[in-house]
Amino acid sequence: MIRPEAAQALSRWRDVMIGAAVLVLGVYWAFFTGGGLLHWIGYLVMALGVVIGFAGFQRARFSAGTGGPGVVSIVEGRISYFGPLTGGIVDLEALGTLTLDPRAKPPHWLLAQPGQPPLAIPLTAEGADALFDAFASLPGIRTEHMLRQMQAGGDAPIVIWRAPTVRETQARLH
Repeated sequence: MIRPEAAQALSRWRDVMIGAAVLVLGVYWAFFTGGGLLHWIGYLVMALGVVIGFAGFQRARFSAGTGGPGVVSIVEGRISYFGPLTGGIVDLEALGTLTLDPRAKPPHWLLAQPGQPPLAIPLTAEGADALFDAFASLPGIRTEHMLRQMQAGGDAPIVIWRAPTVRETQARLH
């Protein structure tokens, strides 16, 4: 009954809507129940709603669409990509750098681990939305920076994250 485009948009923003509903429930409990224990639980539920909504907003911004080439799968910290021309597997623990290449059509993630060629994953590949949680688990990653770079486009690859061990081994000019 709902058009596929509308269903896809609702699905993309689902976590934001859930966070808003939890926030409204918290506001009701905190301000309209007359005090008591439910009053204080309402404040906690309001905070939970804000956290859920914020995380959902970031996840929705990460989504670059669908219909791109290939399929992404993530199982126990192992990212697999199988496309029509390339493919491969990268373990998150072995990841050295995460780079965004906006020059490719569609833009690609480049996942590099030492001693291996980088794995290129289109942002629009089937299952690529699951990469948000995988990337968010990388130590020290700045998710807001990553999201801004995804929206900005550009004409050169942008290093989003580097493993601490890679930083230590880089040659310095001065």
